[in-house]
Amino acid sequence: MLLLRCPLLLLLLPLSSRPQKLPTRDEELFQMQIRDKAFFHDSSVIPDGAEISSYLFRDTPKRYFFVVEEDNTPLAVTVTPCDAPLEWKLSVQELPEEASGEGSGEPEPLEQQKQQITNDEGTELFSYKGNDVEYFVSSSSPSGLYQLDLLSTEKDTHFKVYATTTPESDQPYPELPYDPRIDVTSLGRTTVTLAWKPSPTASLLKQPIQYCIVINKEHNFKSLCAVEAKLSSDDAFMMAPKPGLDFSPFDFAHFGFPSDNNSGKERGFLKSSSKFGRQTSPKPRVDLHKVCIGNKNIFTVSDLKPDTQYYFDMFAVNTNTNMSTAYVGTFARTKEEAKQKTVELKDGKVTDVFIKRKGAKFLRFAPVSSHQKVTFSVHSCLDAVQIQVRRDGKLLLSQNVEGVRQFQLRGKAKAKYLIRLKGSKKGASMLKILATTRPNKQSFPSLPEDTRIKAFDKLRTCSSVTVAWLGTQERNKFCIYKREVDDNYNEEQKKREQNQCLGPDTRKKSEKVLCKYFHSQNIQKAVTTETIRGLQPGKSYLLDVYVIGHGGQSVKYQSKLVKTRKFC
Repeated sequence: MLLLRCPLLLLLLPLSSRPQKLPTRDEELFQMQIRDKAFFHDSSVIPDGAEISSYLFRDTPKRYFFVVEEDNTPLAVTVTPCDAPLEWKLSVQELPEEASGEGSGEPEPLEQQKQQITNDEGTELFSYKGNDVEYFVSSSSPSGLYQLDLLSTEKDTHFKVYATTTPESDQPYPELPYDPRIDVTSLGRTTVTLAWKPSPTASLLKQPIQYCIVINKEHNFKSLCAVEAKLSSDDAFMMAPKPGLDFSPFDFAHFGFPSDNNSGKERGFLKSSSKFGRQTSPKPRVDLHKVCIGNKNIFTVSDLKPDTQYYFDMFAVNTNTNMSTAYVGTFARTKEEAKQKTVELKDGKVTDVFIKRKGAKFLRFAPVSSHQKVTFSVHSCLDAVQIQVRRDGKLLLSQNVEGVRQFQLRGKAKAKYLIRLKGSKKGASMLKILATTRPNKQSFPSLPEDTRIKAFDKLRTCSSVTVAWLGTQERNKFCIYKREVDDNYNEEQKKREQNQCLGPDTRKKSEKVLCKYFHSQNIQKAVTTETIRGLQPGKSYLLDVYVIGHGGQSVKYQSKLVKTRKFC
């Protein structure tokens, strides 16, 4: 079987007293034709047993031909619309009677050949309108000149056509199981598990089949061709050849189709060179994902959004032919996010909050009396956390907090405040938070910008070290503690112990060095020093300074690792 545009048909089939017959399936000829792309250049020839891809301009019909030379020949034709519905029909007309006579084999002049071909549209065998993959199958077709007419009335589009006179032996498309549905076996907030029955092409015929899953939020797809069109990152159709320009349907790169070299691989559209069409700006990335998973028949889709409807399609792909068949798609809505328990904050009371890694906590503050201002004090014990404050739904504050921070917001009668605390990506977060409408109520002590402890190397002895730290203008109580550590104690271990919310009450009494009150009205002179005595020669110590506020809440400065001299 061979598909021909009329002029090419006349050249290939010279009409004489003896016909120059084309065999129904000459495998050697078929392979030669597939290799020789020039054979199909700017033609409407469909080779027997090969899928071709082509392009339709809107409202511009296209016609293909093929010849079936013998009566009672099996015939199968498959048309795959990609991203637009198609109207197509298949018809047949008898070959000219003169074609059956004997002849010399010498080709007749082209004008004489044209006179032999009837202009009759022929007998319609099948017609279809829609975007489904549709088939015409006949176990016994008459000989004649077959023509396939296609039309797209919606937009420019591309499509695929496959025709064969040996459908029983070819079977290029994977066969679907008796139940071609996709089952949703498990449903979570961010995951959906899918299962399906294997294609008999893989389980019985042992042909290489891989399954490709497509996930999106819009609709199900009826063909992998439609998926690839949607996945194109730019408008491939704008780069299609203009009508009348010679192009080869097999030269797929001319208008955005995958090349043969990508057979069996997950394919995307190739970029067309500018000479085949005008350059176009990239379209926004579509929310569509395709993943090929080999021959497994169960798969869990992860990283989905909660309470969102997704559409799932499954395609069995024959990796030898790169031709695919669609299972019956399905859809599912992921479960809702577990509702967060909202913690109620009491005016002027400190609340401890623990947040899992990358997690979030919600708190609510509803002052019982009218207020002009509201103050939020946050003490992040470990890494930085994010705080968002909304008043009656309106966002008032969004900040990252490290250490101790205080935020004062304008109040409003009968207002309700929703606080969202988001944890660190590095690990779990701990913090203390206080909300109050009393402007003088401050539970956490004020801190200087620099909370490091400085050690004076020149003042080190075998039994003492001298350190200094900054204070503030506010009179606070400072307590210093020491703890002997191993010589291999490093900065990484010290970092793990930097929980600033752990107060002096968690320390052993033997580790306490002293407590003292300190402040300075001149912030430039708010520095205090202390010498820690009674240490052992050549030993390492971890020093901690705690500042304790009027409300009893404490904040720890950054720990300092010191070492006494070994010889004095």
